[in-house]
Amino acid sequence: MNQHVPIHEDDRLAKRNALVLAGAQALGGANPAIVVSLGGIVGAQLVADKAFATVPVSLLQLGIASGVIPAAMIMRRLGRRSGYLLGALIGAAGASFAAGGATLRLFWLFCLGTFICGLYGAFVQSYRFAAADTASESFKPRAISWVMVGGLLAGVIGPQSVYWTRDLTPAAPFAASFLAQGGLALLAILIVSQLRAPPVAAVRSGGGRPLGEIMRQPKFIASVTAALVAYGLMSFVMTSAPLAMVACGHSVGDAALGIQWHVLSMYGPSFFTGRLIARFGKGTVTVTGLLLTALAAVVGLSGLSVGHFWLALILLGLGWNLGFIGATAMVTDCYRPEERVKVQAANDFLVFGSVAIASFSAGGLLSHGGWESVNWLVFPPVVLALAAVAWQRFQRPAAA
Repeated sequence: MNQHVPIHEDDRLAKRNALVLAGAQALGGANPAIVVSLGGIVGAQLVADKAFATVPVSLLQLGIASGVIPAAMIMRRLGRRSGYLLGALIGAAGASFAAGGATLRLFWLFCLGTFICGLYGAFVQSYRFAAADTASESFKPRAISWVMVGGLLAGVIGPQSVYWTRDLTPAAPFAASFLAQGGLALLAILIVSQLRAPPVAAVRSGGGRPLGEIMRQPKFIASVTAALVAYGLMSFVMTSAPLAMVACGHSVGDAALGIQWHVLSMYGPSFFTGRLIARFGKGTVTVTGLLLTALAAVVGLSGLSVGHFWLALILLGLGWNLGFIGATAMVTDCYRPEERVKVQAANDFLVFGSVAIASFSAGGLLSHGGWESVNWLVFPPVVLALAAVAWQRFQRPAAA
């Protein structure tokens, strides 16, 4: 395949939109980074049974899964830009509820806030698809990668927001961090307002094949399987890691830095992931990401030092980047322009539904089985996803 992917005249709007969405991703991506860094720690302060400590983080993932279809319906009716503006307002409201729950020491209110933050995340997660909407076939992987680069900044903005605000409200630990999270969502409004998405009429256009027919395509099955495994395992291990580090005697600061390195490794490779896809192919990059996820589990099983935790989280982030971006690029091959909204929503519902299940199971498994059990459970889903991608490659000539 060509190593150089030119930006055609028709891709100038796609380039502009990708840059705008990368900026929005830098702010919106800090939303889950803050909840993941603090959700389990604050939850442990608010609930007696520590098995429920990660529920706030799990509700973030459930909010994303619950929000992808309503978000798609809103954007189908109002357009991408209006939908993203509404999403940012929802994010600010969710952060305010979370801050209120931390201040009043009400676990249910804190959980409600993180769930609403997940609804905001449902809008943010579709930024990558919005970048591909106006891109040519050859530019789509790079457009998606450009947006994901914004997450690299989110990996700094989120943890640093926690670092600088965590002690501002001594009577309500970390409440100020969630208020900062809401402020970032409001700032995102200024950036998203610059988006020049396709006309609403184009997004609304009907027709196309039935969703069931599209979802039966071997490439769709393989891409969704790979995406949900890459994202689900990342969430499963990431949710457990901060609590596991603290349980092993490491500091909260070490745990927060581990999450920062993890988020940076999630988005840092996006500078070149698009070029890797152009050179080696979507399936190869996806498989590499899945193998890196398995390698992260191997490191996690090999020791309990800070270095082992950090290296495992870094490899986990790298695996997520290659696996998830590669699988996302595969999904864009499965639909026609008039089918994109419903297919994207179906893809994200399946992916983030599995992520929510993985996140909910993490706290209980960590409490009863320990960090070792969390890592051992990584391998079967990876094998399943690798088999699905291999099966899709075998089926492709027949499908054509």
